[in-house]
Amino acid sequence: MPDLPHLLAFIAAGWLLNLTPGPDVLYVVTNSLRAGARAGIVAGLGITAGCFVHIFAAAVGVGTLMATSAAAFTVLKYIGAAYLLYLGVRMVLSRAPPPTDLDAAAAAAGGERGLKAIFLGGFWTNVLNPKVALFFLAFVPQFIAPGADDKALYFVLLGVLFNLNAIPVNVGWAVAAGWMARRGAVQKGMHWLDRAAGVLFIGFGLKLAFTDAPALRAGH
Repeated sequence: MPDLPHLLAFIAAGWLLNLTPGPDVLYVVTNSLRAGARAGIVAGLGITAGCFVHIFAAAVGVGTLMATSAAAFTVLKYIGAAYLLYLGVRMVLSRAPPPTDLDAAAAAAGGERGLKAIFLGGFWTNVLNPKVALFFLAFVPQFIAPGADDKALYFVLLGVLFNLNAIPVNVGWAVAAGWMARRGAVQKGMHWLDRAAGVLFIGFGLKLAFTDAPALRAGH
């Protein structure tokens, strides 16, 4: 494991990276705006669960396969892009609800079925994005000593630490967006915020669809 200064640098870098807006942050924020902070927190937990899949997959070599196999990367990236496009198009085409529907939406999302759907949405948003696996492969090994005896174990431990450190950041996004959703001006523009988020999801999906596999960029 890295010494204390390197460990603190790892934690700080993780927080900064998790504060950067992307599909995961957008998913947390849109669910909080639509149905309150609780829904956003559950969305963040779904994303956290998805990250654990990438961490353990990278540790056993699946992530390395995607980093070196253009075919494996391409299949997963198109599935992930299609899912992001689906979310975006659904949000863009959604009908404007009555202004009083915010409490009803929060109540619906608060049920077991609603929270499960939000959790699974966050899970698949993360799992189906191969760039997350590549991120862990590029970021985490920088903090593992070259002479470490069990690099796979240290990779998992640091990956888990990174993932757990992301939880308070996601909770912060959820609480802030949930608070904003209660403001009158935000409620009036909720439908347009939903559409704007849909456009961003479509943009993220298209960006992922046109991302070259690392092997192609490396000239393999």
